[in-house]
Amino acid sequence: MALDATGALPASRTEPDGSAVVRILSYNIRSMRDDEDALARVIRACAPDVVLVQEAPRFFRWRKHAARLAAKSELVTLSGGATAAGPLLLCSLRATVERTEDVLLPLTPGLHRRGLATAVVRFGAVRLGLVSCHLSLREDERYAQAGLVLDRVAALGTPYTIVAGDLNERPGGRASTRLAERLRDGWTTAPRGTEHTHPATDPHQRIDAILATPPVEFLGCGVPSGLPPADLTAATDHLPVLAAVRLRAGV
Repeated sequence: MALDATGALPASRTEPDGSAVVRILSYNIRSMRDDEDALARVIRACAPDVVLVQEAPRFFRWRKHAARLAAKSELVTLSGGATAAGPLLLCSLRATVERTEDVLLPLTPGLHRRGLATAVVRFGAVRLGLVSCHLSLREDERYAQAGLVLDRVAALGTPYTIVAGDLNERPGGRASTRLAERLRDGWTTAPRGTEHTHPATDPHQRIDAILATPPVEFLGCGVPSGLPPADLTAATDHLPVLAAVRLRAGV
């Protein structure tokens, strides 16, 4: 099986029967307030098929900023941004887009508005649902939002679904436990690279994750090794999470 430059994850491919190996990247980019070129270099080095972004630009000319990041990363914008209150989806031309929908979650007065960027795409003969999320800093709201994420997964109606994002909570918290009732955690299932994602300059907690419905086969998931440390710390205050998954045709 071909491996990427880090020697940890298989490369993307579509198999003769229509099954697919897909590379998934989740990344909190802090509204692109840091080194944009370093950010794009990190994304390109991960060679993702889809990127589930959190904290995308949401204000003045946000579409222009998102399009510029996509172009620098050799990807295209799929959905999200300000219309999803921050979550954004990017993809390679390998993905065939079936539909997209941006979802705003209920607003708690005095707290930041949250939302979901969602899509259904196809790789080979396989349909894949995507949900990018950034959960609340407040524990009770975060728990409720985890339930709304699961509702959205069910509504997508796809045989495979990836949920990824900044959960603002370590594994074992109430929201993470609620998600784990129906989704598998990539790092727990098939750890590759390193675990901790925040802060980028001194990572000591895992608050970012790639999760999936049970039929998704994780081939590896974690903070990718082998990337330039200077780029990782210059790009944003989170480290990226990269997974390779196998989606079998006929499920």
